[in-house]
Amino acid sequence: MANNNSSFNMSNLESALIMNAETDNNSFQNELDNLPPEVLKRIEALKQIQNQHDEFYAKFLEEKTKLEAKYEKFYQPLYCKRYDIINGVVEVEGITENDIVKGVPNFWLNVIKHNDIVGEEFTERDEGALIYLKDIKYSKLVDEKGFKLEFFFDTNPYFKNSILTKTYQLIDEYDPIIDKTTGTKIEWYPEKCLTKKIIKKKPKKGSKDAKPVTKTTKCESFFNFFDPPKLPKIDDIDDDTAEEFQYSLDFDYEVGLTIREKLIPQAVLWFTGEADQVTYGDFVHDDEDDEVHDIVLEGEEDDEDTDDDNEYEEDEEVDNEESSKKDDEAA
Repeated sequence: MANNNSSFNMSNLESALIMNAETDNNSFQNELDNLPPEVLKRIEALKQIQNQHDEFYAKFLEEKTKLEAKYEKFYQPLYCKRYDIINGVVEVEGITENDIVKGVPNFWLNVIKHNDIVGEEFTERDEGALIYLKDIKYSKLVDEKGFKLEFFFDTNPYFKNSILTKTYQLIDEYDPIIDKTTGTKIEWYPEKCLTKKIIKKKPKKGSKDAKPVTKTTKCESFFNFFDPPKLPKIDDIDDDTAEEFQYSLDFDYEVGLTIREKLIPQAVLWFTGEADQVTYGDFVHDDEDDEVHDIVLEGEEDDEDTDDDNEYEEDEEVDNEESSKKDDEAA
């Protein structure tokens, strides 16, 4: 089930940001019109060169598309064989039926952990769910530009979904301009959500009429990948908000691109730790950038705590499973 709230159209943001620049654009056009005739002729010649380039590039992309189609026919059977071995569907030569361990346990968990970009928000809490990940597949969108990633899970105690998807719809596929991105809404089982944590505040000694309170807040998790950045309300957009949103959008696409072009085709090398960590962009973990990852966009506000913080000690994270067990015992 697609998360419709996470979809956005970049044109909305762009329109809001360039509204005040229209006057400058008109002024620039007037300057071009007033250039000397000899300069305008040179510009026309440059335009012809640009057109020649664009025609050649269009043919190049056409040939590239044909080569990609041949590549897809080649790698699909290989990926099927890889899936069968990883998940114990078939056995390799030299292995007897007496062997207890089937397949390659925790294969995709380790693939994700070993990549700096994809593992940026990975936490130890995610391991329990990711051991059930059986395969990751990539496919092009049929009727529009872009691609889809599918994560196939075995039955697990964390969520009901058997497949989690992430879709990137692009305006331009080879010079990626994102139109919309959507992710599966994860159907978490009670007390098993890995993208939120429960914070408990204890009253300070001597505080009057203060009772322990709890609140739910968003936390780091690999599964935040399926809840893409949301377009802020147009009325709330300023330069800082636009920059933060663009950063989150770029990083989200960087993760998707890394999964598509590095993790899926070279999964075995990532599992063994032999793969190349070279990234596509400048996204490197830096504690100083944490505030950028934690920006609050439309629909992502944490539950408000209306109590007076002066009456409470520092926040204490509550383990969801332990909290659930205590509630059952009390009942």
